[in-house]
Amino acid sequence: MVGIVTLKENIEYSKGAVVSKTLVEKSVGTITLFAFDAGQGLSEHSAPFDAVVQVIDGEGVFVIGGEEHNLTAGQMVIMPANVPHSVRAVQKFKMLLTMIRA
Repeated sequence: MVGIVTLKENIEYSKGAVVSKTLVEKSVGTITLFAFDAGQGLSEHSAPFDAVVQVIDGEGVFVIGGEEHNLTAGQMVIMPANVPHSVRAVQKFKMLLTMIRA
């Protein structure tokens, strides 16, 4: 079955919050949409798997291994496994996170 998803329109912002929506959850990985209200974020953490982040709306700051990266709509970054990272919304922003487990 083919499912067409318009990413930017598939998740809504929520005032003062981070919203997530899992699109795919398989043993080999997950694909999750996030919507961050301005100023919201995820504190520093690490994951045992590589992750690809694609910004689909707005602007976010990603600190990966102590290095800061500003990303805007249309840009992506790869976050290596076991490297500490955090995310903060400069302005409202939406991102697609693809976690690769295998």
